Amino acid sequence: MKILICEDESSIRAFLKINFERNGFSVIEAGSGEEALRLTELEKPHVAVLDVMLPGIDGFEVCRRLRETHPNIGIIMLTAKGQDLDKISGLEHGADDYVVKPFNPTEFILRTKALIRRLEDAKGIGEEGKLLVSRVFTMDKYSQTLRKGEEYIELTPKEFAIMKIFLENEGKAFSRDELLNLVWGYDFIGDPKIVDVNMRRLRAKIEDNPSEPQYIETVWGTGYRWGKE
Repeated sequence: MKILICEDESSIRAFLKINFERNGFSVIEAGSGEEALRLTELEKPHVAVLDVMLPGIDGFEVCRRLRETHPNIGIIMLTAKGQDLDKISGLEHGADDYVVKPFNPTEFILRTKALIRRLEDAKGIGEEGKLLVSRVFTMDKYSQTLRKGEEYIELTPKEFAIMKIFLENEGKAFSRDELLNLVWGYDFIGDPKIVDVNMRRLRAKIEDNPSEPQYIETVWGTGYRWGKE
């Protein structure tokens, strides 16, 4: 597996490179956001590790651009200790996970491997090749596409997995923990707020008015459900 490490501090970058290579990864190094974008186009890494504070383009902007151009890449943000806003902002820009400095290299590698497993599982979602239809939405599990009427909606792998769960279980209320386990896996050790962040992103993409959702309904005290027509 190829991993891109974008970190402007050479000592941290070298430390990560050694540990990932010891665990069988092919490591690509970048010292700036601009270099990370260029190397992603050339090398097509499976996962990108992005430091939030970078010279020039910051990690959030790199994350946003990568998610637009490479929707299937795994993205992990490196954030400073105690910077909760950085964590939330990273998730809202399309990151899959985050790691807080200072970090345990073994935990970092385990979380990266868990992310890769989830990405590989998401690729196999549509082997049956059947359509899911609900209200104005049509999901093709084989091609992993979603249409609202005639309009195609771009989704990240996590957003697609959430929509698949909803469309297969119309009207069923799911707790945040259930969605976390079904989409991110039982071994996910990040912040459970990632569920709410992805719901906000999904609503922004599919709802006519995200502030008054008519498709993804909030079930107070529980979580979310796909509303029946």
